[in-house]
Amino acid sequence: MNQIKIERINSNLQKEISYIISNEVKNPNIKFVTITAVDVTSDLSYAKVYFTTLDDIKETLNGLKSAKGFIRKNLADRIELRHVPELEFIYDKSIEYGKKIEEKIKEIHEK
Repeated sequence: MNQIKIERINSNLQKEISYIISNEVKNPNIKFVTITAVDVTSDLSYAKVYFTTLDDIKETLNGLKSAKGFIRKNLADRIELRHVPELEFIYDKSIEYGKKIEEKIKEIHEK
């Protein structure tokens, strides 16, 4: 499939999933969640949804997994895809990794 189309679908999914989680999901375990990226397979059957949170990661992940069906149903109503991909939620460690790199750089500059 065309790479530009996949990127557009990734962007639309990220925007809509973020909206659904922040405004429509009523699960108390899902608080302060930011969807950082979505990566859809070329056949649009699966989507990896990367997220960060300020709360407990395990509780948030369990809450997202339990709300997965609700999120997919709302996505089907909001986006024009023949088949809404299966969602897999993955905690995004890149922010933590970036903070560690910044700390190392500060240590080097202080020496």
